[in-house]
Amino acid sequence: MPDLGLFPLQLVVFPGERLPLHIFEPRYLELIAECRERDEEFGILLADEADIHEVGTRAAVVEVLEQLPDGRLNIIVEGRERFQVTRLTTGRSFRTAAVEPFLDEPDPADPAAAANALRLLQALATAAGVEVDLPQPDSPTLSFEVAARVELALDDEQELLELRSERVRLDRLAELLAEAADQTRLAREAHERAHTNGKLPHPPPLP
Repeated sequence: MPDLGLFPLQLVVFPGERLPLHIFEPRYLELIAECRERDEEFGILLADEADIHEVGTRAAVVEVLEQLPDGRLNIIVEGRERFQVTRLTTGRSFRTAAVEPFLDEPDPADPAAAANALRLLQALATAAGVEVDLPQPDSPTLSFEVAARVELALDDEQELLELRSERVRLDRLAELLAEAADQTRLAREAHERAHTNGKLPHPPPLP
């Protein structure tokens, strides 16, 4: 199997997730051009202070939004299958690695857990005052579809990406969603109290 070109970033991409990327470094412009020309995928890995993680997501360019005169690109990529780095390789301007698929164990989620995750996602959206498009509850990758709709801490997102069980992922995701909903609710209440100096609003005069 040929080496996979790597694009380390300070983000986690879940399978099925689409997101915009701005490409400006020459080595990554070279990588993206090669992938477009050959209709190939590249690997996105979370990069942090300790280097790059070993488990990431293959990504494909699905749309070029803009190509600027100086060569920079604004593109849309889609997350595909997960992979694990087995050995870093050399010889290119960008990082490359020998990789192998990172597959789930046959451990599907309970329908009640799927329903709970969707309920918590809706609760978080309500607490944040935004609308959310809920995925189908019977999707085999429901955990990734839900996680892609929420902004979590990078460490938590990487943890979800590295779990090999849909059942365990949904249970962990439910914990994270509940925590996020509570924090969002408290933040909104604090913001509203700030506008009244922490006091209840004055009642209207009696008629």
